Amino acid sequence: MQLALKRLMDVVCSLLGLVLLSPILGGCAIAVVSTSSGPAIFRQRRLGLYGRPFEILKFRTMYVDAPELRNADGSTFSSDHDPRVTKVGRFLRRSSLDELPQLWNVLAGEMSLIGPRPDQCNQLALYTANEHEKLAMRPGLSGLAQISGRNGIAWDQRKRLDCEYVRNWSLALDMRILLLTLPYVLFRRGINNSAATVSD
Repeated sequence: MQLALKRLMDVVCSLLGLVLLSPILGGCAIAVVSTSSGPAIFRQRRLGLYGRPFEILKFRTMYVDAPELRNADGSTFSSDHDPRVTKVGRFLRRSSLDELPQLWNVLAGEMSLIGPRPDQCNQLALYTANEHEKLAMRPGLSGLAQISGRNGIAWDQRKRLDCEYVRNWSLALDMRILLLTLPYVLFRRGINNSAATVSD
């Protein structure tokens, strides 16, 4: 019953969000395509429920064909001074507006409002046996790791928090995370991490 209510909340909130935020979504799309060449939407395969791949949607924040960078632990690199990121992209990242297209992923049932953040498919090879537990719930727009430091904490710690979320999941926990997500977005906490190496 709780899972059914969670899905109902996802559908209602994502649909309302897409309708109410449509002027912002349109404005972001126009800003992206008018300031750099390439599509407005960035698509990337991520790990979904039970590890099934899905295509995550974001507003494009980097120049087309930018090289992929990884931190030493295999996590995705992000920085305030990343030359791959466009000027508009920096604003979208700082404000977390680049994540808004994922409301479509939520409406489609590929994601949830709250859940473990979805890693890239090739990062599955870096999971420990216990870390596969995070795949037992739909990935989320926000989650326990996002309100505990976001990209400012190590990737292995974020995965541990994702597994803790799955083990202790309840609607009450989802509501708590949802409420605590707001100050993280408003005060731009934990958006970026540190040094990286170019991935193969």
